[in-house]
Amino acid sequence: MARKLGVKSEEFGFGFPPRIIGVYKNKKGKWSMAKGKKKVEDAQDTVYSLNWIPLGGFVKIKGEDGENEKDKDSFAGKKAWKRAAILSAGVSMNLVLAAVLLSVGLMLGLPQAATGDFESGTQVSDQKVTVLKVFPETPAKEAEIKMGDVILGINGQELNSSEQVNQFIKDKKGEKLTYKIKRGEEVLHKKITPETIEKNGETGIGIAITNTAIVKYPWYRAVWKGVKETVILTGAIIVALVGLVKDLIMGQSVAAEVGGPVRIAALTGQFANLGFAYLLQFTALLSINLAIINFLPIPALDGGRVLFLIIEKIKGSPVKKEVEALIHNLSFILLIILILIITFNDIVNLI
Repeated sequence: MARKLGVKSEEFGFGFPPRIIGVYKNKKGKWSMAKGKKKVEDAQDTVYSLNWIPLGGFVKIKGEDGENEKDKDSFAGKKAWKRAAILSAGVSMNLVLAAVLLSVGLMLGLPQAATGDFESGTQVSDQKVTVLKVFPETPAKEAEIKMGDVILGINGQELNSSEQVNQFIKDKKGEKLTYKIKRGEEVLHKKITPETIEKNGETGIGIAITNTAIVKYPWYRAVWKGVKETVILTGAIIVALVGLVKDLIMGQSVAAEVGGPVRIAALTGQFANLGFAYLLQFTALLSINLAIINFLPIPALDGGRVLFLIIEKIKGSPVKKEVEALIHNLSFILLIILILIITFNDIVNLI
């Protein structure tokens, strides 16, 4: 996007600095290498680099911190709408990637809730009862039931729908039941005693379940469904995020709802064990999450930078470079501290 709008992209990096190695075309038109922290001064265009800290990547563009404002290829000298388009490009591509992944997945077959009739031409297979969520401090949590587990039956009786499962345990409060659970390729038998769940006042073991199936669409339907699913998921995540912030303001615990790189890695392993289709869905979900988080109006994030552009348009002049830089830097430090706290919490929970 920067290139299309006439801004020089000085470096495109995988991972974050310090740099391991980089390649670029020098001013003579020949490919050269940049090792370590060596400053590149003879680059004709972009340096493509591999960096030591594997937490994403970055694009360094000329004038992003307000310098070289008078140069034609500087970000700082471009109109506000062009700067906003450049800052929004990463977020946009996260959403596009999610739509592509979901579209491809729906062509191959993705797990979906099987709660109604499907359109003609749709292939439906592997219908089962799947655990969507395990609530804390419940019999299911104590029995180590996990999200994604499949309930095959209870007390030797085969159960094929969530309705059958709920009906079976309705009058079994206080009775020790044997749940037949499938987790990946492994079949487990868990002894669990239903009790009255405080959340809804009904007899249960503390799980949310639904009927799921692998659903496969024709390609022309899969593309539209993938885009539609991306929009629906984006809305759902925004609503969940608002609820999270609300709980935080109200002083309620949110630690169980927040995860960092360590928890993401652990969840990725769980989804990989469930199968490629589940991993594809989870990757799309992560991409949407990244888009939303990165576009929040928080300084140091893309959304925060766009916020400063909006302020510039309203007041008719940009915020002082020194003031903006200070706010971004302070926010960045706070975000790093938050990541460290969340990561520590993730490690403790895993242990």
